[in-house]
Amino acid sequence: MPALDLSATSVDLTRTICDIPSVSGDETPLADAIHAAVQVLPHVDVYRDGDTIVARTDLGRAQRVAIAGHIDTVPINGNVPTRDILIDGEPYVWGRGTVDMKAGVAVQLKLAAELADPRVDITWMWYDHEEVDADLNGLTRLARTRPDLFAADFAILGEPSNGTVEGGCNGTLRAIVRTTGVRAHSARSWVGENAIHKAAPVLSRLAAYEPAAIDVDGLVYREGLNAVRIGGGVASNVIPDLCEIEVNYRFAPSRDAEGAEDHVRNVFAGCEVDIVDLALGARPGLDAPLAREFVAAVGAEPRPKYGWTDVARFSAFGIPAVNYGPGDPLLAHHDEERVSFAQVDAVEQGLRAWLTGR
Repeated sequence: MPALDLSATSVDLTRTICDIPSVSGDETPLADAIHAAVQVLPHVDVYRDGDTIVARTDLGRAQRVAIAGHIDTVPINGNVPTRDILIDGEPYVWGRGTVDMKAGVAVQLKLAAELADPRVDITWMWYDHEEVDADLNGLTRLARTRPDLFAADFAILGEPSNGTVEGGCNGTLRAIVRTTGVRAHSARSWVGENAIHKAAPVLSRLAAYEPAAIDVDGLVYREGLNAVRIGGGVASNVIPDLCEIEVNYRFAPSRDAEGAEDHVRNVFAGCEVDIVDLALGARPGLDAPLAREFVAAVGAEPRPKYGWTDVARFSAFGIPAVNYGPGDPLLAHHDEERVSFAQVDAVEQGLRAWLTGR
């Protein structure tokens, strides 16, 4: 694996770390490269837990900021290695991970190396398994084994936000809605009960569902409830006795776990509903003094984060957190994923200016 040159530009670093494949579960080569690059920095203490790397300054500052980014990606689909492209005359780095979220990680790595004397102490976190189930997430593990490393007055996640500030995030819930029937030979279907046919009312409820838009501390979060997968049947000549519809509920950060579960169960009243995964959202946290300073320093108009991000983990510790990173969120996981040079540079400049006070 190539060594990471942290004196390179953030754009060059983006290319390098994107060209080290790190699909969830295979982050070790990139984690090794990051660990090797930061452990020689004299101004940080480095801790490694699996494929999660933490680098901390300990300058005795009055305040501490946590700045984090995940190093894994969704599966590659012919979009690695990276390449430079032009769109309307503007240069972009194209390839898997450029948006979600290795450009953000590249900016963080460069600044971690450069900022030996920031105005606040900084805890840099680069972690694994963000793109899969929450129980595998590197921050989940770290919160269990080293909760002390989360101590901070404010946190920034480098998730793609088009170079603006996105406060908090929606929560996410996955549920399985089941319909059951009786198996029979399809030539004598009247003997059985078709579980797939019984799923029609479930799909009708989803098609008619009107998601809410909920104001939380001045930002409006759009909710959503959608079928994301459906399965049933055992053979082409058998009436199916089971159909499972997986639904995903994205809910405003003002809802707690009980409220989110109750909402889904009410929508599917009379059906068998099994909640299989739930992660709470995070309120914007923009009223915290450091958050206000940060927003003013980078000159951004805060927006809500519709997708779930790990700001929620910091929020659970009582730490206000925002998303701030280069890249268009609409291109996250897209086969044409790409990030503009200008946005990478702008986020680097914004973070540097705020962390140094100049």
